Amino acid sequence: NPYAGLVNHLRASWLSGKTRPMEYRVAQLEALGRFLDEKKQEILEATAMDMGKPSFEAYFTEILLCKNELNGTLNNLSHWMKDEHVDKNLVTQLDSAFIRKDPYGVVLIIAPWNYPIHLFLVPLIGAIAAGNCVIIKPSETTKNTERLVAEMLSCYLDNDCFAVVTAGVQETTKLLENKFDYIFFTGSPSVGRIIMTAAAKHLTPVTLELGGKNPCYVSDVCDVQNVARRVAWGRFFNAGQTCIAPDYVLCSVEMQEKLMPALREAITEFFGSNPRESPDFGRIVGDKQFRRVRALLCSGRVAIGGQTDEKERYIAPTVLADVLPSDPAMQEEIFGPILPIVVVANMDEAIDFINARPRPLAIYAFSCDSKVVNQVLERTSSGGFCGNDTLMHVTLTSLPFGGIGSSGLGKYHGKFTFDTFSHHRGCLHRNMGLEALNTLRYPPYTQQKLGLLTATFEIKRKGMCTLL
Repeated sequence: NPYAGLVNHLRASWLSGKTRPMEYRVAQLEALGRFLDEKKQEILEATAMDMGKPSFEAYFTEILLCKNELNGTLNNLSHWMKDEHVDKNLVTQLDSAFIRKDPYGVVLIIAPWNYPIHLFLVPLIGAIAAGNCVIIKPSETTKNTERLVAEMLSCYLDNDCFAVVTAGVQETTKLLENKFDYIFFTGSPSVGRIIMTAAAKHLTPVTLELGGKNPCYVSDVCDVQNVARRVAWGRFFNAGQTCIAPDYVLCSVEMQEKLMPALREAITEFFGSNPRESPDFGRIVGDKQFRRVRALLCSGRVAIGGQTDEKERYIAPTVLADVLPSDPAMQEEIFGPILPIVVVANMDEAIDFINARPRPLAIYAFSCDSKVVNQVLERTSSGGFCGNDTLMHVTLTSLPFGGIGSSGLGKYHGKFTFDTFSHHRGCLHRNMGLEALNTLRYPPYTQQKLGLLTATFEIKRKGMCTLL
């Protein structure tokens, strides 16, 4: 196996204990901060070349949010690393019972192309903070960003403990044959199944950050202009290539008629009368992805946009009206700048529509009536939820980010990333003396011993009392 030597080298480094001291972890995390600062321009240029990503969007997602994650981790790492002492029963009162946060060992992070810096760097921050050695596999689809990461990251991190592997499908398959102690994958559900199958051979735990069709319910009682701006921003950010973008709108036929001019106005406000000329609107990442997304335009009727240019991989910000559940745009995650609107009679029908489909990575609900937003929250299931906005829940490192069901497995961001890459080891350190306290559990057994044992070990429900 071409990667066995690399994996073994990192495992030897991990077994040496090199990554365990807090000082070492902090030094590597600070090096990541220097990478972001010193290579900021190169990151903006690489993402622009790969997918026409506007520098504003690239700075916000690939640099600012990563620095927030990094600084939050550095601010709290000493606290996160501390043993967590837990409650004890009568028998163990004089002992030490605690949870130790151990690193897993050698972990693999496989990143996607849509946010090619952010989606490898945020899990890497948590993996380093937790004391692991890491192999990073950036996406081969975004060639310029892949080259930047492969050539530059090794100048900042300890090469005995951290490595970047550039690989296509065949090489990644070989890489996955090696035993890792944890695998963190972001990508499609179909590839997620392949990752999970490979991990199962070694009983390796995984986090799978997948996608799905994120519904956006808009009630009849709302500020239509505000809804249009927030939905259009979330759908067309990064040219729609965002796993938590609102994938389709559910609303009444009356609301569809109100939304359409408001969406047209918002798109013009954001990108001008010809979005193709706007410096603030990106492009589809590759030819294969372009053709797949363009084929979805036959759904419903094109109410706004619809223009395409294969040479530029340009698809205009597009809104499809009167889309049927059987239409192509409703059969797969769109992952492009197309917003279908599906008409429903009311909120109950919208909730039934959502619940009849695989659980999504995010659900959005808009209403001036907070009871409506809460009803959608309480009666559905999804990885995350955001009321009266889109995407913004992902900016908080205090909230866990992850899917459920076919949209993913596991969670990260902030302390959740540290916890994901840490084995929570239950520990009890007992006193060598005081053996008399242990005689209750030793044979020969008696009813008297059992009664005393029950009295010392039993957990009683609060509010109950025992009459003697």
